[in-house]
Amino acid sequence: MYAIVEIAGQQFKVVKDQKVFVHRLQTEEGKKVNFDNVLLLNDGDKVTVGAPAIGGAQVSAKVLKHLKGDKVIVFKKKRRKGYRVKNGHRQSLTEIQIESILASGAKKATKAEGEGAKKAAPAKATKAAATKATAPKVETKKATPKAKVETKPAVKKETATQDLSKMTVAELKEMAKAKGITGISSMKKADLIAALS
Repeated sequence: MYAIVEIAGQQFKVVKDQKVFVHRLQTEEGKKVNFDNVLLLNDGDKVTVGAPAIGGAQVSAKVLKHLKGDKVIVFKKKRRKGYRVKNGHRQSLTEIQIESILASGAKKATKAEGEGAKKAAPAKATKAAATKATAPKVETKKATPKAKVETKPAVKKETATQDLSKMTVAELKEMAKAKGITGISSMKKADLIAALS
């Protein structure tokens, strides 16, 4: 019996007691991890194909150790330009051993187990995610002073100018468009803040 399962963004053909090197998992060594994104199961003569995954099927494995792969040299060159860049890379890997393959009756993995199966995100991706996460917070901050504005007119101008100064020019232009202010394409940030307040 074998299964094709997706582990940390890659598809693997796995058999019971097989050792597999996958992208780094966020699970401690010695712990068990379950993968329920099983795409295909072959049980002798019977082949089950998922659409895209097989419901109730599960592959459970044990994390043996975390390690780094062999070094890969990344060399770039442009001839006759004096451009040469040499970089090395060692992929972070996790060695797992497949313990069992369940065809049906497996419970869905909890969010924590499912997230542990994903590979560690690179630093650039986490920075991008952090900036995306802060963007909605700015919008919620915008909404709260507007509620205060209606109750306290004296504080209105101070909080509005503080919020407007924190916003980008593109956001200010969108607000100006919504309010129907004309000639915003040639305005600078200070002009836009003055026009909006």
